[in-house]
Amino acid sequence: MRAPRGRRLAVEEAAQLIEPRDAVVCGFAAGQPVGLLEALGARTDLEEVTLYTGLLIRPYALLHNPGVRVMSGFFGPIERAVRDAGGPVEYLPADFHGLERLALRLKPRVVLAATSPPDAEGWLSFGVTAGASYRPFLEAARDPARLAIAEVNAKMPRVGGLADLGANRVHLSEIDAWVEHDEELIALPAAKAAPEDLAIARLATELVADGSTLQFGIGAIPDEIARRLAAGPRGDFGIHTEMIADGVMHLHQGGKVTNRKGLYDEVTVGTFALGSQALYAWMAATPAVRMLPVSAVNDPALHRRLRRFVSINGALAIDLAGQVAADRIGGRQYSGVGGHEAFVTGASEAPGGTTVLCLRSTATVGGRRLSTIVPQFTPGTTITTPRHHVQYVVTEYGAIDLSALGDRTRVEALIELAHPDYRAELRATAHA
Repeated sequence: MRAPRGRRLAVEEAAQLIEPRDAVVCGFAAGQPVGLLEALGARTDLEEVTLYTGLLIRPYALLHNPGVRVMSGFFGPIERAVRDAGGPVEYLPADFHGLERLALRLKPRVVLAATSPPDAEGWLSFGVTAGASYRPFLEAARDPARLAIAEVNAKMPRVGGLADLGANRVHLSEIDAWVEHDEELIALPAAKAAPEDLAIARLATELVADGSTLQFGIGAIPDEIARRLAAGPRGDFGIHTEMIADGVMHLHQGGKVTNRKGLYDEVTVGTFALGSQALYAWMAATPAVRMLPVSAVNDPALHRRLRRFVSINGALAIDLAGQVAADRIGGRQYSGVGGHEAFVTGASEAPGGTTVLCLRSTATVGGRRLSTIVPQFTPGTTITTPRHHVQYVVTEYGAIDLSALGDRTRVEALIELAHPDYRAELRATAHA
């Protein structure tokens, strides 16, 4: 069953357009069409529906529907909890750019999106999320055999894109159906920086020069680095980042952003935003912020064109060879590949570029304190970024450039970044 083009439907009516056996794609986090996903989960006739998404923002009813299987490209707290309880969630091993390529190749029959209300001319903005679902949504809208359904949310800000990349919008006349469902976008609680985080941020900030183009990952440490840069003496920064968080807003408000980058000059670019309600309001009021498809942001070939590109990301653990685990460790999926390796690779190849990986020297798991710098990874741990792409590693005990060190000298350098309580054990293991 296919609705007439651009038809306005009730949420339940639109959910009925999905067949009992179907494939569905929608965006991550604030780009998830909450009303449609809840209505889909309420159906009792689903037999084999595969939903491709990531960073689930609530424990949707569909997670308890035996006819639905969720393929998540990035785990968050909801996915971890559902997986731990034996629920129907699988991790889809692909980087963020690869998720877009996969959706374009598989051509799922249904693509859903959360959008702003139509403007006076009938244009819907994809708001704070372009990501890996933007281009697949436009392709589905143009294909008579497929469905593109928008969930209009009055709380979704209108955020522009670039004209030659679709302008981050779609016209009502191009889509199959649209529904209305209003609610506040998910806000990311401000992460409280621990003393270790503050020490790491102080060291990492010293690696950022005037005129750098910046990419920030998620978490308390990147946010603290952005805060320090916003308040510090350096500036003339550009912003080219996968995720726009509150730190980017603070840099703009501090007068630190000029966006003289060599690519997408004069505008701050990202592919999705996740932060406070104040961030979303600021984005709507700031024309210099643009949302682009993930392929126009995360591709390392583009990073090579950026001036002094600095990527700042986190990690779960690193071994003494310099291999980085940032998404899965000890058999448990914590997050996803995302843009981790892409930005590490791209920044390392950019003219004057720098890659910075930040992690505390210890982590508490199951009530036990463990070193995050290990002789070798345990079974069930996967490598997110290989050793030959890694440059700076920063813990609260220092910062080292691994790329300039051989396989033997980097062992001792990494041990010096470990917590003092574990250094002797690491040395004994390394020299055994």
